[in-house]
Amino acid sequence: MTNRYTRAVSALAGLVLAGSALAVVNAAPAAAGVEDCPKGYFCGWAGEDADGRMWKTNKNVADLGGWADDIHSYINRKDADACLYGERNYDKSSYLWAEERPRGEELVYYGGITSLIRSIRFVQDPHECNVRDYPSWAASPTSATPDFGDMDGDNRPDVVSRDRAGRLWFSPGSGYAGRIIGTGGWNTMSALTRHGDFSRDGHEDLIARETATGKLWLYPGTGTGRLAARELIGTRGWNGMRNITAFGDLTKDGRSDLIATEKSTGKLYLYPGTSTGTLGSRKLIGARGWNSMNALVGMGDTNGDGRPDLYAREAATGKLWLYPGTSTGTLGSRKLIGTGGWNTMAHLVAVGDFNGTDAPDLLAVTNDAYTGDGSSYSAGWQLTYSGRGDGGLAAGRPVRDGWWGFTAFC
Repeated sequence: MTNRYTRAVSALAGLVLAGSALAVVNAAPAAAGVEDCPKGYFCGWAGEDADGRMWKTNKNVADLGGWADDIHSYINRKDADACLYGERNYDKSSYLWAEERPRGEELVYYGGITSLIRSIRFVQDPHECNVRDYPSWAASPTSATPDFGDMDGDNRPDVVSRDRAGRLWFSPGSGYAGRIIGTGGWNTMSALTRHGDFSRDGHEDLIARETATGKLWLYPGTGTGRLAARELIGTRGWNGMRNITAFGDLTKDGRSDLIATEKSTGKLYLYPGTSTGTLGSRKLIGARGWNSMNALVGMGDTNGDGRPDLYAREAATGKLWLYPGTSTGTLGSRKLIGTGGWNTMAHLVAVGDFNGTDAPDLLAVTNDAYTGDGSSYSAGWQLTYSGRGDGGLAAGRPVRDGWWGFTAFC
């Protein structure tokens, strides 16, 4: 049972656990009836131990009818997550919990509670059970020619995210409905990054590393929030790099650049963009110690000097550091801008100026360790940090939850 995916279930879970001794048990020794459930189906039994009459489905069921009173044990053997609801027609306000796709033969049973599960819906990611399928996002218009972040041409920064099912989502800064821009397969990528126009066609692009091959791919933007056919820009060796980060134009040649840390040495390298939309020979910009950083963020110009800057999070301390870009295409002396606590963020995302103040801002998504003002916000809260224009950030502001269940943002 996957209560960890539930956001509105805490009060309900207390009722169910107290009233019914809800439990997960190994079905093999006690419930031979589990074997009667075909693979690819969700099955329920009238008995509490996979016995008695059996009901099964491999499709969404908007109304269980009489079976809502009769199911006292069940198992999910379908290759999808099962969303369970206490009302008909998949009413999200009645969401109970998500039963994950099979990971062994586990039997869930409950007794003493009836009329609990009234509808079942199958999804590719449990995030879809009770919140929007995509992260809800809205931004203010920025300048007429924003430096980066805008993928659909409305001068607002947008957000791209990947869900657990390997689908890629586009959330427009306009606040309108998000949409899928990659139907599957994106879990084969172990790094996603976005910042600026690499292909030199005037549109924001995305770069991804393929885990199995170590190849680096460019996905050119189309200006509509979608991506064109990919192009190979790194033939091999990129699995030896970590924190691959689109950085903006550090070399001041009018082309977007890339930075990455070499795992074996802890050195930081700059990969300059070229006029052909590829990457040039790398240049050392950090001699040592960069393996101590577990996140790099290409922020754009945070201090108003016309050069892109880097934010880096120190793993051991949770501190956030600013490394300003210099006129020589290197990084200057670092400056502390976050004294601690940044390890409570699962994702740090540079999306440009999302509040219209002409300074780049930072988007963060919390993990389970985040407590905010002392009250646990748990994982999946969206926080925004407004850029001050001097390289630093204003205090973070919790905006909304519902950003859990995603494995990457850019």
